[in-house]
Amino acid sequence: MQNQTQGLKRGLSARHIRFMALGSAIGTGLFYGSAAAIQMAGPAVLLAYLIGGAAVFMVMRALGEMAVRDPVAGSFGHYASTYLGPMSGFILGWTYAFEMIIVCLADITAFGIYMGFWFPDVARWIWVLGIVLLIGGLNLCSVKVFGEMEFWLSLLKVAAIVAMILAGFGIMLFGIGTSGTDAAATGISNLWAYGGFMPNGIGGLIASFAVVMFAFGGIEIIGITAGEAKDPHRVIPKAINAVPLRILLFYVLTLFVLMAIYPWTQIGSQGSPFVQIFDSLGISSAATVLNIVVISAAVSAINSDIFGAGRMMYGLAQQGQAPKGFAKISRHGVPWMTVLVMGATLLGGVVLNYLIPKDIFLVIASIATFATVWVWLMILVTHVAMRRSMTREQVAALKFPVPFWPYAPIAAIVFMVFIFGVLGYFPETQAALMVGAVWIVLLIVAYLLWVKPTAGRALEVASKVS
Repeated sequence: MQNQTQGLKRGLSARHIRFMALGSAIGTGLFYGSAAAIQMAGPAVLLAYLIGGAAVFMVMRALGEMAVRDPVAGSFGHYASTYLGPMSGFILGWTYAFEMIIVCLADITAFGIYMGFWFPDVARWIWVLGIVLLIGGLNLCSVKVFGEMEFWLSLLKVAAIVAMILAGFGIMLFGIGTSGTDAAATGISNLWAYGGFMPNGIGGLIASFAVVMFAFGGIEIIGITAGEAKDPHRVIPKAINAVPLRILLFYVLTLFVLMAIYPWTQIGSQGSPFVQIFDSLGISSAATVLNIVVISAAVSAINSDIFGAGRMMYGLAQQGQAPKGFAKISRHGVPWMTVLVMGATLLGGVVLNYLIPKDIFLVIASIATFATVWVWLMILVTHVAMRRSMTREQVAALKFPVPFWPYAPIAAIVFMVFIFGVLGYFPETQAALMVGAVWIVLLIVAYLLWVKPTAGRALEVASKVS
């Protein structure tokens, strides 16, 4: 093993990080969650994605400002420990790892379901076990191997979505693949022809935020890459500034095309909304095409989740907030112990395929939403604390400052608190809020019982030595 002081290797190029950000933004939330959000809000779901996207962009700019100023492994967990205190860093870091595990459990199970489309006679747990071992093995290779895999998987997803958007405009403008009757029913008027633009009222729009924010979850991985980016001061700002364009293109424009082609009341009623586009083009292998895309999306998400959680636990271990073994580095510059722990945890997904009924996935998504929004809220609060600790000269020297300080970050903080209110108000997501609250309490207890006393003893030893 390499001496751990040598640290992580900077093997991620601008191309890798840009597509990792894309990969994290395009996943189950878009391919399947979008249908549920549309049913809640109708065409007004476009507003929800725009509003939620604006708030997430502010989170990313706040994280970007901190990451460019101090590009370290563990990123926002390290910043929270520095500016809010060790307990805050401990809670933030482990909540992010918890978020990645929950999302990953859903994704590996989804992978098993997707493979069942082609191989219905093969037990699902075999596919789940296979993907966990494959992705775990790839994450034990150098970070460059991880970055290359993520690049190509994300490229496939991006190409598929661009094809869907172009196909949708082809249907709208030229009636490709539709009969005359169908073509006549296709157009922008579908956005208000079925009960108006906001058919379920403001309540429906608000309810959709629980699903919408889940869709954006994972995009904060850009900050995690800071410790392994070749040129973080140049690469990270470029990746973050591309977030608004991604939100407009891959969410808003895609859903706009979908709802212009079909009445929103029908979207998701006949399977995935993306299958419907290909069916309208008369492509008989639509389901197969979509299956390839969703499998790549699931593998990409699992890949990113294992990477993100592993690097966060590595950062926590360096600060004495996780077992020391998590900070061990392989000769490839990879924190191998955290990858093994994540892989072992995900093997629980094999068991869950027998125990969890299908409707539990809404709860899993809601729990992931809680963890995601908590992480975003703490990133914003950490950023405010950092700014308040800085002199005017230090602020003026920032290379990537947030726009509209302090009003935009404060507005984003208020919005994140509002999302917690949404989770608590609607019966379907109240369980997620309770699970989240219990998780935070358990972390506080764990910190006070184990981490704080250990840190205190370490300080006593250090003072005696000096």
